Amino acid sequence: MKIAIVTDDGRTVSMHFGRAPYYAVLTVEGGQIVARELRDKFSPHLTGGAEEAHPADQPHGTDAASHAKHASMATAVADCEVMIAGGMGRGAYQSFAVLGIRPVVTDLSDVDAVALGWAAGTLVDHAERLH
Repeated sequence: MKIAIVTDDGRTVSMHFGRAPYYAVLTVEGGQIVARELRDKFSPHLTGGAEEAHPADQPHGTDAASHAKHASMATAVADCEVMIAGGMGRGAYQSFAVLGIRPVVTDLSDVDAVALGWAAGTLVDHAERLH
């Protein structure tokens, strides 16, 4: 199984989905990591653009324009079953779910431990950490 983990350096889980520049994509088979890649992740926060206003009646990141940005960030990991981050907004979490990639928020920091925990079924989704 392929597992995407949001990272700044390939070794640690990023605490901010939107600002991280990479996905560490780990393939786990038989309880072992058998392959790893570092893939670029489009990040609107890194392009120097200003935060766009969102409709007053919608929480930040849940409008159609935000979903389109989240979809562009998901393209790089469309072959993964899960995308794991240390923190993310509710809109990104919802967008990934709609796109068929299971979003998970973790309190762990080691990329390898997170991937192995997901594969073993022991990783806890801390959705209460959504912002």
